[in-house]
Amino acid sequence: LQSSFPNLQYLSLAHCRKFTDKGLLYLGSGRGCHKLIYLDLSGCIQISVDGFRNIANGCSKIQDLLINKMPTLTDRCIQALVEKCQQITSVVFLDSPHLSDTTFKALAECKLVKVSIEGNNQITDLSFKLMSKCCPYIRHIHMADCQKITDAGLKMISPLKHILVLNVADCIRIGDGGVKPFVQGSSGAKLRELNLTNCIHVTDASVTEIAQRCHELAYLNLRHCENVTDAGIEALGNMLSLISIDVSGTSISDTGLRALGRYGKIKELSISECKNISGTGIQEFCKGTKYLEYCHVSYCPQLTDEAVKAMAFHCHTLTSVNIAGCPKMTDTCIQYLAAACHYLHFLDVSGCIHLTDKTLKYLWKGCKQLQILKMLYCRNITKQAVLKYTAKLENQEHNDADPPSWLGYDRDGNI
Repeated sequence: LQSSFPNLQYLSLAHCRKFTDKGLLYLGSGRGCHKLIYLDLSGCIQISVDGFRNIANGCSKIQDLLINKMPTLTDRCIQALVEKCQQITSVVFLDSPHLSDTTFKALAECKLVKVSIEGNNQITDLSFKLMSKCCPYIRHIHMADCQKITDAGLKMISPLKHILVLNVADCIRIGDGGVKPFVQGSSGAKLRELNLTNCIHVTDASVTEIAQRCHELAYLNLRHCENVTDAGIEALGNMLSLISIDVSGTSISDTGLRALGRYGKIKELSISECKNISGTGIQEFCKGTKYLEYCHVSYCPQLTDEAVKAMAFHCHTLTSVNIAGCPKMTDTCIQYLAAACHYLHFLDVSGCIHLTDKTLKYLWKGCKQLQILKMLYCRNITKQAVLKYTAKLENQEHNDADPPSWLGYDRDGNI
């Protein structure tokens, strides 16, 4: 690379294990890659602090840094890099458990615009404090599954003015005490994406506040926020900006679902594991929603063919449908789906124990764009039919095993 590509700007060495710290010396020596602005070193666990120092010496213009799946990444690596690379604006460190607040102390020299960190038990609210002080233009904060982050951290970033994306999924200590002040803060009215998956302390109080303050919010994820009820969801029904909502594992019922469908703007709906929803609610939601592309209603064992019929009847632009773990579904609902939804790309019918080879025949005839089909625990679909009708698919999974006990019903569909 060193002599042939002096103008190289984008370089990914992700999961290349055969080069060492010494190799990175060449990047910056001679004519080198001095113009590098994007570097991906994901999974290169052979690189030590010296390697990062070598990069810093030769490639001081780096702006985008991706280092995922790197259990060996430490604060010292980042410190070595930032000593010379102060134009970094975007960092992505997914699965780097050993980074701590020290990394953010080092990055404070850079004007960060995007931070993505996932699966970390060291980073605390102090990192949010540092962001608040040193990163006035930050737009994208993804700090998922960081167990030490609390409401205090969210309060600290509430004065920041430009946040478009906030993802604190699996930060289980976060609740109303952080979410409310954050959406009331300077970025609330600009926020485009908010992910609160598994933030079990979030209640309707936060959701109502989101509905009132976040006028640009397009993507909202409340998956497994079990204290969110219809009262909060009904408030969301007044939002014109919302196009994607995940309320899986909440206590939403037909009432909440009806409210969400009020303006018919939703393109993506996930209501998996929602035991209080019936086919009637789905029908009423779909009636006004011409743009629905993605509908996941998996693990709702109470649903019948009527739910899928309603989707097929009203929503012809569906591309992704998941009805896994819905044991009452029969070939009839797939017949409707295949006849009406010609853009279907993805379908998961795992655990739909009554489906037979007819299902495959319907899909083969009607859904020419189908690429991924999952049919685990479908004992009435034969191997022969799978071979015959799914040859052109990009990906198919099938077995005829009995449904596992965690699905909550036996091979005959008894709950």
